Amino acid sequence: MNLLRELLCIALQAYYLILIVRIVLSWVPSVPEPIRPIARGVHAATDPLLIPLRGLLPSIRMGAMALDVSPILLFLAIVILQSLVC
Repeated sequence: MNLLRELLCIALQAYYLILIVRIVLSWVPSVPEPIRPIARGVHAATDPLLIPLRGLLPSIRMGAMALDVSPILLFLAIVILQSLVC
């Protein structure tokens, strides 16, 4: 049981870091070729949770821009799970 808890804590922390990488990659308009496989992997890992959240939460309009709040909600969920489990 303790091993399972530790593995879950490690997985939550890893996903947290992957989500940070996803956000940083979203700021880069054109990802350089050597980084594209990493970017595809990051998107493949985060899209299954972010896409449904985007359907539930509309983006916040800020003039000509829109702020996607789904990563913020996912960060919050990870932090809550970490506080309960870890």
